[in-house]
Amino acid sequence: MVSETALITKVATGSPYQLDDGQVLRASTALLRHMKTQQQQKEESSAKKTLIGDNDDASDEEAPVNNEPVWMVLTTKKHIVDKNRLKPGKISVPHSLNATPSLSICLITADPQRTFKDVIADPAFPSSLSSRINRVIGISKLKAKYQSFETRRQLLAEHDVFLADDRIVMRLVSTLGKVFYKSTKRPIPVRIAGIEKVDGKRVKKDPKKKSENDQKDSSVASPLIVAKEIEKALNSAPVHLAPSATAAIRVGVSNFTAQQLQENIEAVVKGLTEKYITKGWRNIKAIHIKGPNTMAMPIWLASELWVEETDVLEDAGETKAIEGANDKKRKSSAEEPKLLEESKKKKSKTADDEDDAAALAARKKKLQQQKAKALKDGGDAAIEALAAAAQNASSSGKKKRKSLS
Repeated sequence: MVSETALITKVATGSPYQLDDGQVLRASTALLRHMKTQQQQKEESSAKKTLIGDNDDASDEEAPVNNEPVWMVLTTKKHIVDKNRLKPGKISVPHSLNATPSLSICLITADPQRTFKDVIADPAFPSSLSSRINRVIGISKLKAKYQSFETRRQLLAEHDVFLADDRIVMRLVSTLGKVFYKSTKRPIPVRIAGIEKVDGKRVKKDPKKKSENDQKDSSVASPLIVAKEIEKALNSAPVHLAPSATAAIRVGVSNFTAQQLQENIEAVVKGLTEKYITKGWRNIKAIHIKGPNTMAMPIWLASELWVEETDVLEDAGETKAIEGANDKKRKSSAEEPKLLEESKKKKSKTADDEDDAAALAARKKKLQQQKAKALKDGGDAAIEALAAAAQNASSSGKKKRKSLS
């Protein structure tokens, strides 16, 4: 008696499209261990010895990096978006990627910038957050002061995170240029404008009826709301989408524990499948995690390479018919040059034959006219002349045919 065994085990949620917690935890543990080993080796190799002791004047490039980023690489079966989205998305994560006290934040605001500076300097604004906001700059001052590539690169190197008022975030694309938008420090949009609500609904004001004082007071929200929005942006993983089948999202840092990294990965995958990826899990091909200088470790691989069931040909006859049609197309495309050459040869040959036939017809007509004239005139002389003319015509025809051939 043959025993029956189950080939597929039904998961707890009833869907095979989900992360395996054990696999994510194992991969996170192995990756973090490997990254820490690499950091220790880099620290040992960078400690150079001189004749008078350690080299204290080592450059920043030789200094050890203690907080390297961890990336999640998502591969999809079809493109996520049709065009490049320069405005980053945000996915909230349980463990912040910007929790270091020494974090330097640059806030780019709409004009006037003095209003936002006053809000951050307000006593109600959390001091733990205001101490990390090192610069507040308006859009007009940013355009005037940072026009060259050198000044933009300097600004990029001075700060760790760039936040921007969501009202002017798309205007920064031309202002900051490729120096920023080819890096991992694209400005993250933050909603810090004041919004008036009545009965929980947003009220749109008529710009003609607003005075200057009203516009100044309503251009920015209260200090607590602004602080909440900034904290929300700092506690999120930015998502940069492009028209491709691969997306990389920073999900952690090397000083995370394996459990923290696992929770962030699960939160980011959930946010991507629910909000950003068309068809959700059906469109995901593979998920990997990696460090800046490590190999990518797989944590999820799809068993199907198609998105819809209609993309798969179930009938073998239909598959053969398509293959036969493709073979015919390939053969016809390969034979096209030969057919063109043969048709050209045939056309030239028929043209030569037509010319020969016309020349022969003309000679025959001329000979018949001479013969008729000779018969009319009569006499031996005429007969001799006719014979000579015929002999000349035949010899000239042979020569003409030889020259034509």
